[in-house]
Amino acid sequence: MSIADALSRLEGSSLGSLADLQPDEFIGLLDLADAVKKDRDAYRDRLKNTTHALIFEKHSTRTRVSFEVGLKEVGAGSLFLSSNDIQLGRGESIADTARVLSRYVQGIVIRTFGQDRFDTMVEYSSVPVINALTDKYHPCQILADFQTVREHRGDLKGKTLTWVGDGNNVAHSILYGCALAGMHARVAFPKGYDCDADVVRKAEEIAAATGGSVELLHDPVAGVGGADVVVTDVFTSMGQEDETQARLRDFAGFQVNEALMAKADTRAVFLHCLPAHRGEEVTEGVLEGPQSLVWDEAENRLHAQKALMLALHGAL
Repeated sequence: MSIADALSRLEGSSLGSLADLQPDEFIGLLDLADAVKKDRDAYRDRLKNTTHALIFEKHSTRTRVSFEVGLKEVGAGSLFLSSNDIQLGRGESIADTARVLSRYVQGIVIRTFGQDRFDTMVEYSSVPVINALTDKYHPCQILADFQTVREHRGDLKGKTLTWVGDGNNVAHSILYGCALAGMHARVAFPKGYDCDADVVRKAEEIAAATGGSVELLHDPVAGVGGADVVVTDVFTSMGQEDETQARLRDFAGFQVNEALMAKADTRAVFLHCLPAHRGEEVTEGVLEGPQSLVWDEAENRLHAQKALMLALHGAL
């Protein structure tokens, strides 16, 4: 099946979570991301004469820059809109914002809080909407992550990925990504920091059809044992700053350090979506070490998101 055939159903749609995709669409997006990265000139001007609104209610470095640069590279214009820039920050509803912006732009990218805000944007928008992060999901990050793993470790199917840390939005998206790719996902987290039960059930359902699996553990050493990929994130995400001290206590023993990485497969790679708190969830030695792919991973946000935008706009 060609990339265009695999992604044909996505034209005109939105992406809220990776569970919106079929396995062949997920792999098709990774294939397209590879093609976009290999020959950036081949995809220039594919979205010429379009404009995209970037609504960011949360701070960002990688997501904002990669979307703005990506849109420029495919010939599209972009409008960065923080809550301070538009009436959304003064009480205008998501629904009204979506309906107005749909009259002006050809696509919307939103980085926001509750998943319900994204869902409402999609409901009232007449143009494709991309989830650039919510409290529940971070699908664009995982597209870049899995592109990176494929570049360095080859075919994803059958490989084991271990998440060490909070059962947060990135962990949820990793569960879906692993399930779609036929990978074995392990999530090691302290008690009380579980993944959403509905997300786990959905990931298990997808994995049953692709040959993947889902395993939840409270022991990071057991979780990392023999893993092909080890992933972590900050212990305290945006909006949780008042929980910092409690989380540092609760996550003691869940730091990804050299001793923990030594339990993984000898060819294992390390990922972190960044920004990293060195000395907390990961040591300097691991983050800057030979197994770390975090800089390739950060670059691939650009290519994976360009692929996603091209697919949603049928510009292949």
